[in-house]
Amino acid sequence: MNRTLPAVGMFALLVFSIALNLRPIMAAMGPLFPLLQRDAQLSAMQLSLLTTLPVIMMGLGALAGPLLLHRLGEVRGIAVGLLLLALASIARGFEQSATALITSALVAGCGIGLIQALMPAQIKRHFGAKAGTLMALFTTGIMAGAAIAAASAAPLANAQGLALTLAIPVVPAIIALLLWLTISRGIAPIHSNQPPRAARSTRAWLLMIFFGIGTGAYTLVLAWLPPFYMQHGWRPDQSGYVLGALTLTEVAAGFVLSALIHRFRDRRRPLLVVLTLILLGLISLLTLGGAQAWLPTLLLGLGIGALFPLSLIVTLDHAHTPEEAGALLSFVQGGGYLLAALMPLVAGIVRDRAASLDSAWIIMSVGIVLLMVMALRFKPQRM
Repeated sequence: MNRTLPAVGMFALLVFSIALNLRPIMAAMGPLFPLLQRDAQLSAMQLSLLTTLPVIMMGLGALAGPLLLHRLGEVRGIAVGLLLLALASIARGFEQSATALITSALVAGCGIGLIQALMPAQIKRHFGAKAGTLMALFTTGIMAGAAIAAASAAPLANAQGLALTLAIPVVPAIIALLLWLTISRGIAPIHSNQPPRAARSTRAWLLMIFFGIGTGAYTLVLAWLPPFYMQHGWRPDQSGYVLGALTLTEVAAGFVLSALIHRFRDRRRPLLVVLTLILLGLISLLTLGGAQAWLPTLLLGLGIGALFPLSLIVTLDHAHTPEEAGALLSFVQGGGYLLAALMPLVAGIVRDRAASLDSAWIIMSVGIVLLMVMALRFKPQRM
């Protein structure tokens, strides 16, 4: 029996409220690093795991998207994802040991992976005419949640303590879960058959590696930009504000890209511009250290914020049908997130063995140069 779908405006609010929950559990870790070192005796590599594990689960969730859709369905799967995020946050409020933090990161990552795998399918299936707008809102909510968490984590911890700061994400998660359970009653549960798998062509692998290295720049900055500035004498709250400002710049870059990308049938030119911005941002971190933070913040925010949606657009350019697009995106994002998860871990190992994070920025710079070479192959064509 058909059910009445919620109004687009109501569903847009719901999408945004859910998206707000998908990054705080990672974005707050960098500004809290000194407290986590002191209270939980966390090493730099263990801190990296608090970002790496959720990103790994995001990759596995993307790869398993068709199976998750078939087994759980969109409505139930998203509810389970929000519940896992809430449970992970509650657990952190009670226990802040390294083992508890790493375990909760894994649980939260499962929730994030579920939601990111199923929400796009929900949007496309029921709100096809508004899918672009809703997906843009979903992405904006993700970045906004990261910005809020990065900017508020250190001040909140100083005022209320580490336990409350780590547990506070349970509040928006529960609110989003209640909203989802209420509004999704008007949406008929769908358990889809698995769509065709994407052909593992050379181009598909190239797209996956491109997405993975590019997303690695995001995960690296998310985990290690605040500790980098703390190394140069910044207070934890100040370093959190820098990450928050960078994340808001990413949001702006995504909106600008959405407005202008239709003018470029050949995506190579905007790709090279965006990658150049990221490279210059990394170079500015190496040369400026803790000075003039506005410059790397602007360069990295604009570059990383535009690269993520542009990578997905380039991927969609290489699919002929919606089914092929879904399968190709599942492969590219799944493998790409798994690859991206390595970058914060490498940085953590570097940080444990050296006093500086400069080696991590250099490694990422080499990766960006590699992406520039790869981008030249993405000329308009039919696969």
